[in-house]
Amino acid sequence: MKDFINGLPKVELHLHIEGSLEPELMFELATRNQVSIPFESPEAVRAAYQFTNLQSFLDIYYQGANVLIHEQDFYDLTWAYMLRCKQDNVIHTEIFFDPQTHTERGIPFDTVINGISRALNQAKKELGISSQIIMCFLRHLDETSAFKTLEEALPFKDKIVGVGLDSSEQGNPPEKFARVFKAALQAGFKTVAHAGEEGPAQNIYDAIEMLGVSRVDHGVRCIEDETLVSQLAESRMPLTVCPLSNIKLKVFKTMAEHNITDLLDKGLCVTINSDDPAYFGGYMTDNFLAVAQAHPLSNSQLAQFTLNAIEASFISDEDKANYCRRVENYLSQHVRTH
Repeated sequence: MKDFINGLPKVELHLHIEGSLEPELMFELATRNQVSIPFESPEAVRAAYQFTNLQSFLDIYYQGANVLIHEQDFYDLTWAYMLRCKQDNVIHTEIFFDPQTHTERGIPFDTVINGISRALNQAKKELGISSQIIMCFLRHLDETSAFKTLEEALPFKDKIVGVGLDSSEQGNPPEKFARVFKAALQAGFKTVAHAGEEGPAQNIYDAIEMLGVSRVDHGVRCIEDETLVSQLAESRMPLTVCPLSNIKLKVFKTMAEHNITDLLDKGLCVTINSDDPAYFGGYMTDNFLAVAQAHPLSNSQLAQFTLNAIEASFISDEDKANYCRRVENYLSQHVRTH
């Protein structure tokens, strides 16, 4: 099973690039940029990664982002992640970035996007990994700030495929951003949103209806509403599930309790993703392994997570067909029922 998962082509649709900042790189950038951070060593940073909920994670996540200042920093961060993708056999990734985390600190929007996209372009040429960029609004900030960020993104439409919504779900429901998402759709962006992670199943309905999303990020609390589960299965509305993240942030106590395989069995378009891998203890292969070790899955079920992700991705139909063939060829060489 481990060998099968290692070699399985993977597609990641839920990855916050700032959340791939490993402690070693955090220290390197802090030194380079003369930024003081409240830790003495990379080990001390890792020791601090014991979260009780989403907010306890976000507090340290925003602290870590302070070391990112120059275009080269964003390039280095993204390049390190793409090297991990190569190692984990990720063939396509659609990454989130949080411009407000940086613009609120006085870092220009173009510094951020140019550093990220330069690394992604290099990864396409040198590593053969395709990618797209999704800009997320921070939901704990107000609508005005989101509109300002949307304006800043317009000159970079050639680099940004869609907009998303992340940060604290509690107290920041989808309707808070209904108007800015409408404007984003009118501007030609795809839309996605975090919903049904810490917030109720109703947030999933609202993200679909009020924000016009093409994908729901997380969405695991859909299970609380049978009608919603049926609708999601019927519409093939993708859920970008992040198993290790859900355990780390106490959405589920153990991986054995996680509902991802139930959702797969019910015919939902569920996918496996790493979310904020530097903070949650694992990239794509780690997440696949964690799920497979806690739930009995056949090779074809494991491959289905990638096929679902290809279906849910924002690439052309031609690229989707090519990637599906790669997965199906791999699967046909590794037939194992259980």
